[in-house]
Order: sequence, then C-alpha cells, then structure tokens
Amino acid sequence: MKVIAFGASTSSTSINKALATYAANLVEGAEVVVLDINNYQVPMFSEDLEKEIGQAEGAQGFLNDLAEAEADAFVISFAEHNGHYPAAYKNLFDWATRIDREVFKNKPAVYLATSPGPGGAQNVLAAAVGSAPYFGGNVKASVSVPSFYDNFNFETSAVSNDEIAAELKQAVAQLA
Repeated sequence: MKVIAFGASTSSTSINKALATYAANLVEGAEVVVLDINNYQVPMFSEDLEKEIGQAEGAQGFLNDLAEAEADAFVISFAEHNGHYPAAYKNLFDWATRIDREVFKNKPAVYLATSPGPGGAQNVLAAAVGSAPYFGGNVKASVSVPSFYDNFNFETSAVSNDEIAAELKQAVAQLA
C-alpha cells in the first residue's frame, strides 16, 4: 500500500506535517510519501487571473504528485488559522479544484488536525470532513489531537499519549 501524507501548512516546523507523517507510518507495510505544500507555488486565486494565465503550474504539480505517486490512500493533517484553513493551503486547493474537482479521486483518507492548544483544530477538521465528498474525499476516520506539544515527543517523532496513539492507530487501520 502506498500512502501520501502531508500537513496542510507551510510552516517549516509544521506540527501537522509531523502528525500526518507519524500517522501514515502507522499503516503496516505501507510505503509513505510525504509531500510539502511549499513545493507548489501558486498566485492568489481569482477568476480574472485564471482567465489570464489558465491553470497555475503549482496546482498542476500538486495534482500530478497526488496522481503519479499512485497512492492507495491519504493521510492529511490540517492546520487551523483563526478557525479556518491556512490561506496558502486553501489557495493551492482552490487552484487544484479548478483543474480537477475530484482532487482525491475517492481514495480512502484519514483526516487529522492538531494545534498547540486544547481545541486541537477541531473547527478546520470539521470543515474538511464536511466538504470532502465534494472533492473526491473518502474520509474513513478523523482525529483531532489537542495540545500537540504535550502529546508528541519530537525526539522519537511519536505520539506520547497512549490514548491518542491508540486512536490514531485505529483510524489508519480503516485505510486497509
């Protein structure tokens, strides 16, 4: 099984990328490909700009990497900025959906979210899960991880809270 993982964040120290990578590696025997959305530069979306330039190269690159990796499943962890998707991810996603609305091709996915605080980015996770069917998202499980720095050990790159670790393991088991 090939699993594509990424954090919907542009931070070089993204806790969401760390969480997505950790969770994807819980899938037994999986080959994990970790994407970095910083590799897909796109201008700010507008219909006027789309008419002028057509498809944004970065969005096409993102779609190509999702398709060319021949992924069997996705593990995506969403950062939350003021209760919503980070602008950079939302912009990339908007460009990508103008090229192919079915971005995730109905492949099984686990959606995650985390934050430094106790809310665990639940607002953005709910939005992502709720809108997934409109974009070819086939969400099998979703998990919000609160207080990331209290529940993740950076030395071992692993969740240190046994209850959360078990919940993540159960979630990714749904991908098989």
